Amino acid sequence: MKHLKKILVPTDLSEHSRRALSYGCWLAAEERSSLVILHVANELAAWELYSEDLVFLAGNEKPWPLDRVLAEASLDLNRFLEPSLPNLKDAATATKRIVLGPVPQQIVTVAEEEKTDLIIMSPRRHRGLRHLFLGGVTDRVMRLSPCPVLSITPLLPSASWRGKSVPLFFPWPPQRSAEI
Repeated sequence: MKHLKKILVPTDLSEHSRRALSYGCWLAAEERSSLVILHVANELAAWELYSEDLVFLAGNEKPWPLDRVLAEASLDLNRFLEPSLPNLKDAATATKRIVLGPVPQQIVTVAEEEKTDLIIMSPRRHRGLRHLFLGGVTDRVMRLSPCPVLSITPLLPSASWRGKSVPLFFPWPPQRSAEI
């Protein structure tokens, strides 16, 4: 098996990505590899209104405060990583990166820049038309990625009847009555 030198764990600061982070920390400690934690910040958070009377005026608009958005995203990522600090110390090195842009493309770009050997993600279980036509972020990253993508999914809760015999209330096969 190939030795993993660098592992990328993208996070959206959810419990799903916490699962991927804990697995990434464990794998980085086992392989003595570097861990890169990536957060793609929401670029819509950069939209703020800058006018004195709260009216959209073309002359009053100021540029987006991208440095503030990145600083807030860094604080959010630090808060997210606090419970995982003991596990992060077991990795050879752990770095974090924050970028803006479309999530799947940014994950793939960072994986290429960092020359990662593995990307660990934990997808959400989506249903509906959006997922049917577009796929999830993990699906799009898997299609574009320069390295293998490991998808860590949560176990589905089992139904209480699974593995048990279902009582039949009606005899099977149905018996025909003698009366016609």
